[in-house]
Formats: sequence, structure tokens, C-alpha cells
Amino acid sequence: MHKLPLIAAAAIIGAAPTLSMAETTAGANDEARALIQQFASSLQAELVSAMKAGGPTNAIAVCQEKAPAIANSLSDSSPWEIGRTSLKTRNAANAPDAWETRTLEQFEARKAAGNPVQGMSYAEVVKTDGRKAYRYMMAIPTQEVCLACHGSNIDPGLATTIDAAYPEDQARGYSSGDIRGAFTLTKPL
Repeated sequence: MHKLPLIAAAAIIGAAPTLSMAETTAGANDEARALIQQFASSLQAELVSAMKAGGPTNAIAVCQEKAPAIANSLSDSSPWEIGRTSLKTRNAANAPDAWETRTLEQFEARKAAGNPVQGMSYAEVVKTDGRKAYRYMMAIPTQEVCLACHGSNIDPGLATTIDAAYPEDQARGYSSGDIRGAFTLTKPL
């Protein structure tokens, strides 16, 4: 007698609509892109304000203090861990892990093959220590304004300030259009 309700429940559960992996991936990509847009917009507004107030020297504090605060705020208000990384980091704490390194190298190969940097992204479900996570990265193109601090001809006074703030800095020598790094997001599954 009790088998009939169980069979009916199983039939209902089996007939319930489920999201395909493609739909799940598309939704996760949309979430990641929306968070990146928020991060990039907030960071750009802070950088523009700092540059107007005191030039590139003021922008250093934005990247050093406000960028991590923006990332932490977005991470705290979402199921995603959000950050930035690069093959040539300014802040050693932002060094890429193995997956991020492979993805950044893939981005460089795609750029070398003629693909545009703007909008370049990659996503994958990965398993680490027995836990699955959805990982997403989007390349950050180097813009002209970035070259004051990240180019080849950095003002000597500014370079001294950068060196004091970031003793292990490697993030120099970029040209406009280069891949400066990437936004990196992880969502536990």
C-alpha cells in the first residue's frame, strides 16, 4: 500500500524539469559577467576619481586598497569568490594558481592567434580536493591610461612609489592592447 505513493513521487520527480549543463553553464557565465561588470565599473570610477585628484600616484592606493575591498564586497554578497590575477603580478598575493596560469597562457595564445582581448573569457567545472567548483576568467585588456603605471616608460618618481608599495612588482612593460591580467571567479557547486 505504501509503494503507490512512493512510485507516484518518483514519477513526479523524474518528470520534473531539470536544467541541462548548457543552461547551468550559461546562467553561471551570466552571473560571472555581471559581477565582473560591477567590479570593473566600481574600480574604474575609483581610478578616474583618484587620477583627477592627484594623478597616477593616487591610483596606486586605489589598486592596493580599494580593488581588494571591492572584490571582497562582491564576494560577500554573492556565492562567488572574486579577484584579479596576472602572469606578471604587481601584488604577489594575487599570483595565479595552476588553473589560472593555464587559462592566462591560453588567453595569450588566443591573442597571438588574432583573437580580440576584449571579452575574452574561459569557464570550466573543476574538481579540487574532492570539491567541484565553477571557475570563470575574463581577460583584462591594457588600456592607454594603464600605461602610466604598467607601461615601459614609467615616471621615475612614480616608479619609486610603486616600488615602495609593491617590492615584488612584475607588472611593467605592457603596451596598449596587451592582456594585463584577468578577473577570476570561483563558485562552489
